[in-house]
Amino acid sequence: MPSGTYQTRRSEILTYFDRTAAEAWSKLTSDAPVSGIRATVRAGRDRMRATLLGWLPEDLSGRRLLDAGCGTGMLAIEAARRGADVVAIDLAPTLVDLARERAAAQTLPGRITFQSGDMLDPALGRFDHVVAMDSLIHYRLDDAVRVVAGLAARADHSLVFTFAPRTAALAAMHVVGRFFPRGDRAPAIEPVAEATLRRRLVDEPALAAWQPARTERIVSGFYTSQAQEVVPR
Repeated sequence: MPSGTYQTRRSEILTYFDRTAAEAWSKLTSDAPVSGIRATVRAGRDRMRATLLGWLPEDLSGRRLLDAGCGTGMLAIEAARRGADVVAIDLAPTLVDLARERAAAQTLPGRITFQSGDMLDPALGRFDHVVAMDSLIHYRLDDAVRVVAGLAARADHSLVFTFAPRTAALAAMHVVGRFFPRGDRAPAIEPVAEATLRRRLVDEPALAAWQPARTERIVSGFYTSQAQEVVPR
């Protein structure tokens, strides 16, 4: 059952990405010119997306994949290019509409079903693989672990997600971010120590049938995120 803190943060994320940051996010995830800082974020996200996709089978034909927090659809499109049947869901309808437009402009071997809503919706069904790129970084540790458990419950082969690793550099960026006008701030990122997260994943009863596997940290200027794979025992 989602907690009150999960629901509150979910509402903040929806407001920010569907209204405040929709245009900026559209530009960031395109090939349009961006500032030096945003260029480092774009490069970091490109590397992270390649890392997560690299942990999946090269040929995804016949596989069903959930892109949990699809944003503008870049990962979903690449997975469909490799043959996957993708369900791409995001809280922000504005971003989902943009993702749908971008996918429609391409010829893809796989299929993508786009929808806005909660990635924990049980009506989405079961999947071979679940990917959640930078979708959990705004949630407190307790809530993030619950989300991981909820997603794993619908995955058959693997779940890959990212978290914000607790580092001095990332902490400094958060301090700087507090000086931005409140209306321009993204929902706060919730950093967590890698060892703490892995321990919580191992100790979580709902994840008893799963175990942490590969992990990789991506650092690119103002982008710092860490990929984590969990697989069945």
